[in-house]
Amino acid sequence: MKQKSLYVLTGFLGAGKTSLLLHLLEQMQDKKIGVIQNEFGKLGIDGEIIRRNGVEMTEIGRGSIFCSCLKLSFVQALSEMGRMELDYVFVESSGLADPSNIEEILEAVRVLAGDVYALKGVICLVDGVNFMAQLSDEQTVDRQLAHCHMAVINKADLISAEQLATVVSAVRRVNPLCRLVTCTNGKVDLDFLNADLTELQWVACEASLNTVDNKPKTISLECEAALSQDALLAFLRRVQPDCYRIKGFFQLTDGWRQVDTVEKLIDMKPCEARAVSQLVFLSKIGPQVIRSIDNAWKETVGLPMKLKN
Repeated sequence: MKQKSLYVLTGFLGAGKTSLLLHLLEQMQDKKIGVIQNEFGKLGIDGEIIRRNGVEMTEIGRGSIFCSCLKLSFVQALSEMGRMELDYVFVESSGLADPSNIEEILEAVRVLAGDVYALKGVICLVDGVNFMAQLSDEQTVDRQLAHCHMAVINKADLISAEQLATVVSAVRRVNPLCRLVTCTNGKVDLDFLNADLTELQWVACEASLNTVDNKPKTISLECEAALSQDALLAFLRRVQPDCYRIKGFFQLTDGWRQVDTVEKLIDMKPCEARAVSQLVFLSKIGPQVIRSIDNAWKETVGLPMKLKN
């Protein structure tokens, strides 16, 4: 069985990893592709968006695939997919994942399944709008960049030429060797598929920052009532400062929406109907986010809902 080309997609929360992956799947419909997707929450929100005919999909949730809490599950998922007849495998890691130990994980896969993969590159998505603030606040962002082979500055259309130059300089201070490209809405040129990006390795394998002790708290909300857009926006704005990310699907009085928040940006797109509205919250403040969500909901919405771990 021939080796599968393996790519790992990293990047902080909201940088555009799922958008890039959707772009790749759309452009590579003639290829046999496997996807392993990692989310911190229990609900696989992005998995519902990515699934399409012909894609072999595995979801690993409730933590980082590079943490000891899920590393074995990740090795097993890679091993199982390695035995399938596929051309490419893409791993989309969580926005808080530190991939510093990817070589160690792939060595475990070789022991379990043989030499089934050719790692072609770790690709780090950079949020052009929010990157400078993230770089100063989150050590994970530094690690993701240092251990990538290609950095993709996304949302280039939303920043000025001066801001872009600042981001480029900041990326180069962390990783002076990786390939560096810019794009909009994750629509990167696919010419990188013809290169071996691993030749641009900058730092050696090291222990991941992701541990059981620092795993962020996630909570999900379910609601059967339809809300006005104003009511949902008011709720999201109240709880947003306490969360790294909020995303899900929600029924409004004028139809269903896919909800996604990044920093202060709240995006709502029309989507297919679900059985129940669900949102997933990735907490900045630990378990205290439960009280924050509950209070914000009571003050802005006031209808019945359920919170679940």
